[in-house]
Amino acid sequence: MAGLLVVCGREFTPDVMARLRARIRAGGEELTRAALSREVCEWVNWRARNGQLQEMSCRVALQRLDELGHIELPAARPCAGTQRGARRWQGPQPPQPVRCDLAELGRMRVVEVSAQRTPGLSQQWNDLIGCHHYLGYVPAVGRQKRYLLVSERHGVVGAAAFSAAAWRCTPRDRWIGWSNPQRVEHLQEVVSNSRFLILPWVEVKNLASHLLARLADRVVEDWRETYGYAPLLLESFVAGQRFAGTCYRAAGWLQVGQTAGFSRNERTGHARVPLKDVYLYPLHPEARERLCAGEAPAPRGPADWAEQEFGTADLGDPRLGRRLVEVGRDFYARPQADIPEACQSRARTKAAYRLLEHRALGMREFLSAHVRATSERAKQEPVVLAVQDTTSLNYSGLQDSCAGLGSIGTRRSGARGLIVHDTVTFTPAGLPLGVLDAQVWARKPQKSPRLIKQKESRKWLTSYEQACRLQTQCGKRTTVVSVGDREADLYELFAAVRDRKNAAHLLVRASQNRCVREECGYLFDHLHGLAAAGQYQLSVAARPGRTAREAQLSVRFAQVTLEPPQGKKHLGPVEVHAVLAREEDPPAREPALEWLLLTTLPVHDFAQAQQRLAWYSVRWAIEVFHRTLKSGCRIEDRQLEDAQRLENCLAIDMVVAWRILHLRHLSRVEPDQPCTVYFAQHEYQALYAVTQHGKPLPRNPITIREATRLVAMLGGFLGRKGDGEPGAETLWRGLQRLDGICIGWLAAHRTFSRGP
Repeated sequence: MAGLLVVCGREFTPDVMARLRARIRAGGEELTRAALSREVCEWVNWRARNGQLQEMSCRVALQRLDELGHIELPAARPCAGTQRGARRWQGPQPPQPVRCDLAELGRMRVVEVSAQRTPGLSQQWNDLIGCHHYLGYVPAVGRQKRYLLVSERHGVVGAAAFSAAAWRCTPRDRWIGWSNPQRVEHLQEVVSNSRFLILPWVEVKNLASHLLARLADRVVEDWRETYGYAPLLLESFVAGQRFAGTCYRAAGWLQVGQTAGFSRNERTGHARVPLKDVYLYPLHPEARERLCAGEAPAPRGPADWAEQEFGTADLGDPRLGRRLVEVGRDFYARPQADIPEACQSRARTKAAYRLLEHRALGMREFLSAHVRATSERAKQEPVVLAVQDTTSLNYSGLQDSCAGLGSIGTRRSGARGLIVHDTVTFTPAGLPLGVLDAQVWARKPQKSPRLIKQKESRKWLTSYEQACRLQTQCGKRTTVVSVGDREADLYELFAAVRDRKNAAHLLVRASQNRCVREECGYLFDHLHGLAAAGQYQLSVAARPGRTAREAQLSVRFAQVTLEPPQGKKHLGPVEVHAVLAREEDPPAREPALEWLLLTTLPVHDFAQAQQRLAWYSVRWAIEVFHRTLKSGCRIEDRQLEDAQRLENCLAIDMVVAWRILHLRHLSRVEPDQPCTVYFAQHEYQALYAVTQHGKPLPRNPITIREATRLVAMLGGFLGRKGDGEPGAETLWRGLQRLDGICIGWLAAHRTFSRGP
């Protein structure tokens, strides 16, 4: 139905929206948001299973409608005693430590806390959490239960809280196996253990796991009594860097994965909070089956590449997902066009702009389906190179009309734009598998921080964490290697590999001449002092000031132990393998080529050293990707009003740029495949008919290499013997021309026949 809005899983018809706007106008300054939410719940019969009005859910929906510009809510009124964010305060001095066996505590009671019924206990609960829980006290919103854990002989020994579950959590959702409609329908049957505290002076073995078991039984009864239904699953998020989670495992909870580092309301696409381990506790033997109840959509394969790369994105509304697929198709068909030209109609252009300016969606949501498709492609490969690099997008021409930009150059240049650090996966042969991670930010002037988590260099660690996530998804069958240039030579990065289980490997070009334990010397001196193991031939591409040539590099390798730098002694030493490749006899007036690679991969012989050098040479493919993104997709020419819209547009353009590069490399790596793996039937038929000047169409599809060269010819590729294979630039120009040819081809068939 046209004009139907779906917010927070609830439909707002045009009649309801008109009534809502009229009520806001009539209410004036006397109308409060709380009263308005109660009235709306009555209009649409928005009630919980026990008949109570869903006021808080309605208030969130009204806030979302206000953010989207559909209504203008009355001004929020300050509420006494309410603070946003965690509150920490100092309590009284702790009593004497309690050290005894569990049985010596006497009978344990789980006491429910309520601000209305037991205000004294409620304040005591707030004080204990505010003083002793590492997250502090935050007023809970929505459905919740709070408890004090009381010992017969020693009084209060702990506190706990349960509240609404996270809207999305990939490890949990994967374990349950539900579809998006099923999640929307049954999410209320999942309850989060949002706080669990054993007081720091209580040291009783097995107490925590015992209380978790007691709480699981108690919350089912209380939830049913208060809200009219029993939950089926408990979830909890444990900060793995602080706690081992032993008590949860001892109580029968299941560890199902790790979060991605995004907070509940994060919309920027950047991981900003520490990673946490996800634990689940089924409250019913058929919990998964019941949570997956209801009609699941019949499985259907993707209709084309756009559905494969965008179709499974969970944007909260199926219509938004379909719109994303359409915009992806339009951008790919005309990669160098601006948005109105790419969309070809006023209605599609307006829909594209609305999608890009959607405040509830960010780059992470737009790329989610493509990242999953990338992971599936990676699982089919024995080795995957996750290459990460940084580039900048210059929007100096928009700085007066575009909000959220930052400095990208020197103060003298005054250039403004966005910084992009992305990770693109490749096979060792250079075939791009897809974008794995993208971090975008606007640089703000500030004093240089001292902690790496506050520096921009944190980007390398964040990208490496995504490579580790891919390694976990692929399993032992695939080896994931994170590849970085000299800027990635961070000691913290190598320490992270040493301390992490199921870690991806590292392959980084060294820039720091670090101390090594071997002979108490330095890294570069130690490698230069070794005898050469052999010669490696490297093809050097031409660029300004340098001619193309075949360079002969002498290769040396060794296993070394790096000593931690000053100020980082707590990280301890790390063992890595080093490979040095140096050009001994460079051409006149050209500097000698030299790579010193550090890797966690084994390098025990010359063949392995050659392989590591070949893998690192794939790193230059990400620079081709960036050039395709800027020159082919013209991301720097996008005319949008703020940084978030540019980021959302960038997510789509990244997939388009990958698609163009994938075609380029597929024609080189697997040239004899039929072109139907990439082109629709009408596309290659129109391409062949126009470029072959009247030759009859072949009975069987031409090869992917033939089709790629024909597309490149549309973009200016001459195809002479000495021209080699077509590059990305001629391909993106040719694809744009091919789109217009296909429109004419289909129109001709509709006009002169009964269909193609």
